[in-house]
Amino acid sequence: MSTGSKMVFLEEGGGRSSLPAEPNVLLLVSGGIAAYKIPELVREFRREGAHVRCAMTESAKEFVSPLVLQTLSGEAVRISLLEPSEEGDIGHIDLADWADVVVVAPATANLMAKQALGIADDLVTTVLLATTAPIVLAPAMNVNMWENTSTIKNVKVLKERGVVFVGPEAGDLACGWQGMGRMSEASDIFRAAYGFHAPGSLKGERILVTAGGTREPIDPVRSLTNRSSGKMGYAVAKEAIRRGADVVLISAPTSLSAPEGVSLVAVETALEMRTAVKAEFEKSSALVMAAAVADFRPAVSETRKIKKEQVEGDTINLKLLRNPDILAEVSAIKNNRVVVGFAAESHNLVAAARKKIKSKGCDLLVANDISRSDAGFESDTNAVVFITPDGSIEELPLQTKQEVAGNILDRIKKLRLTR
Repeated sequence: MSTGSKMVFLEEGGGRSSLPAEPNVLLLVSGGIAAYKIPELVREFRREGAHVRCAMTESAKEFVSPLVLQTLSGEAVRISLLEPSEEGDIGHIDLADWADVVVVAPATANLMAKQALGIADDLVTTVLLATTAPIVLAPAMNVNMWENTSTIKNVKVLKERGVVFVGPEAGDLACGWQGMGRMSEASDIFRAAYGFHAPGSLKGERILVTAGGTREPIDPVRSLTNRSSGKMGYAVAKEAIRRGADVVLISAPTSLSAPEGVSLVAVETALEMRTAVKAEFEKSSALVMAAAVADFRPAVSETRKIKKEQVEGDTINLKLLRNPDILAEVSAIKNNRVVVGFAAESHNLVAAARKKIKSKGCDLLVANDISRSDAGFESDTNAVVFITPDGSIEELPLQTKQEVAGNILDRIKKLRLTR
């Protein structure tokens, strides 16, 4: 087994096993058309520093070239169970012992049936029987095969043994059918293997989240505020709790109920939020600034309601003061903490977000286009772009805010591994 001081966790049938920061990933490929996605999966693991070895069934060679996988992984690809030139060096037992995690993609109905029954008649099935490492399966097959009672039974058996499943997904299948059976994308398989989204994967982390729109009082009745339902921040808090983190939620006024398990700090103004964030930040490992904090506040907040008859003419002059930049302030003192900011933009989304992340100094900026009717304010869905300090962008498709929250926490987990 490889060694490493920074660990991630992969849930295993209620238990937990640790993976080094640069794990040994054994990728087992079976014969299915979805094997064309495997080169990208190898790239995904290698980009994150994992050591990858591949083994294939004989039929898998018809769908993806062993030479391609060897080139991308930098390791020889094993196919035969009894290969004298390699058996003395890294035989099937050596492969099974070497792996910190075993990923099977695509996992065909035939392979899962063999695994469920303990059949070991080739290299791939023998390794599956011999390994004690966590196993992740990414099924891919025709919808009728996936829904067949035999497959359902085999999946149940494997899950009871602690095997982690990712997918399959619904959609157009290679056979021409539609329905469940598509293999998950490489990024989803990667996250499943690392256990980023598993319950307990953030255990030991203390996540600080801000949410809602601050209110800056003009008088006891009126205030300046930002449009924010608080749904995005509350989704982050809820997902972080599900993943085992200790969560402090600093919330400006919303109509939402705090997720069970969070420590709620209620605030109203930007100055109150600043005080609360600074009080909690030092004790936290990551901050997600999802709140819509007012940029300005009235220079004077009247203690009594301003009456219309007190105002001369049809206009009233309201002098505003700039509020402190909480995101920039905490980013300047973050040290090994991860800081995530948000940018709500109505135009020039990427350019504005790139400019903002440079000025703020945070580790990740989540930008969303508020001009869209299906995303942003009050919506249950969001379409965001992740911006990193080097200007790189990652555009996510339209997702529920809970799914966006999961993606944010995945990035936080990755960043924490490097701190």
